[in-house]
Amino acid sequence: MNPGIRPPAGRFFGGDIMKLGSLFDGSGGFPLGGIIAGITPVWSSEIEPFPIRVTEKRLPQMKHYGDVSKLSGENIEPVDVITFGSPCQDMSVAGKRAGLDGARSGLFSQAVRIIKEMRAKYQKPRFIVWENVRGALSSAGGDDFRRVLEEICNVKKSDVSVPKPEKWNSGGLIMGDDFSVAWRVLDAQYWGVPQRRKRIYLVADFDGDSAGKILFESEGVSGHFEKMQAARKDFARTTQNGAGETGWGKEVLNDQGGMLVLFDNHSQDSRYNGPLKLSPSLNTQLGTGGNNAPLVCVPTSADNLYLMSKSYHFTHATPDQADALVATDYKSPPVVNADWRVRMITPLECARLQGFPDWWTDGLTDENPSDEEVRKWQGIFDEWCDINGKKRKTASQVRKWIMTDPTDAAKYKMWGNGVALPCVVFVLCGIVAITENEKNITK
Repeated sequence: MNPGIRPPAGRFFGGDIMKLGSLFDGSGGFPLGGIIAGITPVWSSEIEPFPIRVTEKRLPQMKHYGDVSKLSGENIEPVDVITFGSPCQDMSVAGKRAGLDGARSGLFSQAVRIIKEMRAKYQKPRFIVWENVRGALSSAGGDDFRRVLEEICNVKKSDVSVPKPEKWNSGGLIMGDDFSVAWRVLDAQYWGVPQRRKRIYLVADFDGDSAGKILFESEGVSGHFEKMQAARKDFARTTQNGAGETGWGKEVLNDQGGMLVLFDNHSQDSRYNGPLKLSPSLNTQLGTGGNNAPLVCVPTSADNLYLMSKSYHFTHATPDQADALVATDYKSPPVVNADWRVRMITPLECARLQGFPDWWTDGLTDENPSDEEVRKWQGIFDEWCDINGKKRKTASQVRKWIMTDPTDAAKYKMWGNGVALPCVVFVLCGIVAITENEKNITK
């Protein structure tokens, strides 16, 4: 287990180390991606207690903030890059599609406000990276994405108007006189993890024309891939147990060993699609109940037989005992797992599907927390409960939470909301490469 990760002492590509701030931080993918790319994460903002618990353990050098609505860009440390995957539920095709005006996705405007405030005082950040679901392109008939582009452009030029096309393409570029904004849909399966995860990555360069180069041109895409891989290996050597080996080309659905067959699980209507070569996209519904995680079939021993029948709608299995045989069994006989057993994908496998090291959520418990630690976490829970309309927790409840191993449900939720690390590294390495090239040209 790695107790904490710190930026390497040296430089990956030469020049000064850039600084990164992460809004709506979640699993810590952007800060970790920054470290791999050669960017130092200095602060993050998040309200969910469990992800904060993870990143405080893994990234103790970062300053941790809470509710973005209470942050001021003037009063936090200026950074070169601000990353944010603002809540996407209101724009996801899997949700009710309240759009950019929804309570959660509407937090996008808070991120823009913070960026404007920081640039007004410090002329930073130069770059921002926004990650969101592909459904943002079609939310509100495409008008939500037009507003996203317009608000980001208005960080630099307040009078920019972005027209809405009939349909947004999966990639595009806006060029201003002295700024640029580009977006591209990246599918994680093409960046080293076996997961169909299509997400929009938007890059803005507020002081140059490099946004399109970062996402589309050879220096920011295929030509930079070797540098990305080298940076990843360098990062692995700075950790105790080789973070770069897990989730980057290694078989990931092997938490419990054996040959595997994967199925997409539609819990709302009991449909199962498969067998699949790639995992379906992990989503925010993971771990919320209802058997809503992908299913894995693995070989099993004949010593452990389970039987299920239509008497229980094939949802209940009994070890080594059949349910009552009925006359209609000839149509739908009992099912026996003599050769295979079915299980849900595990939280560890979810971590691997997002490209994270196995130990990312390990070693989080504190068997003897101090009163000061309990008060700190009680404050974090108070803020989360107030925002979500939940009853506040007592000090004893918080203390028990600190002393107890995290639940699988908390891990599932974090991974479903998280980013695919290889895609993040790809984008951030492009930013580093561009800035280093600019420095070399001016020498």
